[in-house]
Amino acid sequence: MDYPLLNVLLTMMWFFLWVVWFMLLFRVIADIFHDDSMGGWAKAGWTIFAIILPFLGVLIYLIVRGKQMGEREIAWARGSEARYYAAAGGVTQPTDQADQLTRLAELKNHGDLTQEEYERAKAKVLV
Repeated sequence: MDYPLLNVLLTMMWFFLWVVWFMLLFRVIADIFHDDSMGGWAKAGWTIFAIILPFLGVLIYLIVRGKQMGEREIAWARGSEARYYAAAGGVTQPTDQADQLTRLAELKNHGDLTQEEYERAKAKVLV
C-alpha cells in the first residue's frame, strides 16, 4: 500500500489531538463533579453543555471557570491525602517542621528530589 510518511505523521498528529481532546473533556467533567460550590442544576447545565456542544462547552468552561480548576484539584488532593492518613492507622502525616525537613532530606538523598527542588521545598517549610 502506498501511504507516504507525511500522511503517517498527519494521522499520528490527528490521533494525538483526538486523545488530548478526550482527556480535556474528561478533566472538565471531573472538575464539574468535584466542585462543591456549584449546585446540582449548575452541574447538570455544565455537563449537558459539555456533552451537547463539546468544543464550545469545554472552551467556555475553561474561560469562565478555568482559573479555579487548579485550586479545586489541589483541595481535592489534600482532602484525599487527609483521608488516606486518617485511614492508615500507624502512618501519620508529618506536621512538625523538623519531620518535614527530615522527609525532604530523605527524598533528596534517595534521588527523588534535585538540589533545586529540595531548596524550594525547604524554603516553603521554613516560611
